[in-house]
Amino acid sequence: MQQHFKRLEAMYQAAPLNDFYLPTMSISQGRAEISIDVNQKYFHAAQAVHGSVYFKMLDDAAYFAANSLEQEYFVLTTSFTTYLTRPISSGKMTAIGQVVNQNRTQFIAESVVYNSKNKEIGRGNGIFVRSKNKLTDIDGYKLT
Repeated sequence: MQQHFKRLEAMYQAAPLNDFYLPTMSISQGRAEISIDVNQKYFHAAQAVHGSVYFKMLDDAAYFAANSLEQEYFVLTTSFTTYLTRPISSGKMTAIGQVVNQNRTQFIAESVVYNSKNKEIGRGNGIFVRSKNKLTDIDGYKLT
């Protein structure tokens, strides 16, 4: 199982989008934690982090919590609800995702994003399903 988690972490880092955010991630059974340092390039016009960054962190944490429980197929987000509860303009954002329910066709995961003072700044929940794409067919998933 640890090798699966490490491969998922490598797959996440290999995504070109993450060259912009430079996140760190750790995965365990049904759980994922992602952190990024706040940067002004993530700001909207009112000088705080744009909601799209909150969504990315929340969805990614919930997504990888779900995929931690699926070792053969890449999972897909089918729906995700995001709540922005507090603005942030400095420090670090850390999102923690956990699977709260699963059945044979779907995973339900929740995530919360915190600021550097460990105060909640957003939360979300989503539904994830297995795709037809095998993880072993994804270059980033393969460890050398």
